[in-house]
Amino acid sequence: MVTPYLYTEYGEFLRRAFPFKVQKISVNAGFTCPNRDGTKGWGGCTYCNNQTFNPAYCRTEKSVAEQLEEGKRFFARKYPDMRYLAYFQAYTNTYGELDDMMRKYEEALAVPGVVGIVIGTRPDCMPQPLLDYLAGLARRVFVMVEYGIESADDSTLARINRGHTFAETEEAVRRTAAAGIPVGGHVILGLPGEGRDALMLQAAKLSALPLTALKIHQLQLIRGTRMAREYAEHPEEFHLYAVDEYIDLVIDYIERLRSDLYLERFVSQSPKELLIAPDWGLKNHEFTERLKRRMGERGTCQGRLAGR
Repeated sequence: MVTPYLYTEYGEFLRRAFPFKVQKISVNAGFTCPNRDGTKGWGGCTYCNNQTFNPAYCRTEKSVAEQLEEGKRFFARKYPDMRYLAYFQAYTNTYGELDDMMRKYEEALAVPGVVGIVIGTRPDCMPQPLLDYLAGLARRVFVMVEYGIESADDSTLARINRGHTFAETEEAVRRTAAAGIPVGGHVILGLPGEGRDALMLQAAKLSALPLTALKIHQLQLIRGTRMAREYAEHPEEFHLYAVDEYIDLVIDYIERLRSDLYLERFVSQSPKELLIAPDWGLKNHEFTERLKRRMGERGTCQGRLAGR
């Protein structure tokens, strides 16, 4: 029986890029952000608490190589033949002195079994000398840049203290893709003030960009963040989706994404002790199975409404 096409999975991108299995290992290389150090603002994005996605071994007192070796030991027990991508994930990993950034990337690539790097960053933090270096690096190893887009609406970006505009996102994505580097994006569905119509327009805008891959996450309220305080003071300004409601929203969204855009994930899973809401009690793979089942029920697929 042939499984009907539902959406273009990120795993297929990796299978085309590598003749072996690869696994991302997160790295905290000790960077900060321009909206944290006063360059563009203070306090960071209102929703952000990096503890929600940094594994225990990601500590800045350890070198990049030490973090990668510890991550390798974790995966090698079950997958001894696995190769790895160093995922520079915490904060803005293209924000700093050029020589220091280059040294950290090269340190990661020197670790045995590491076959490439994925660099998480902001659209306003890709200086041309660094992009030129990454373009050269990409000619000999796998390099991917993942931009935090979060929203395509400038008023939302200002409200969540991003410190950049969507025009800067468009410029960074196009410039990076033109340099021959695969580009990933990250968006959050359900930010305050953004309803369904705005999100459907966002999907169309992202489809017009030369993105290779996209991560979609639900809004989560995390303890210790400014957004958690805003929610406590004005809950009426937020819409926290029930799981089935969110599944239908995601389907509506990906129907409007071009069909060749690789989709890496649809939800984020934060530690229970940090999560305020929504708490669906689902692991990522359980959510994905429910999503696929619902897409089958609706008889739809990624790209069905693209361009409309």
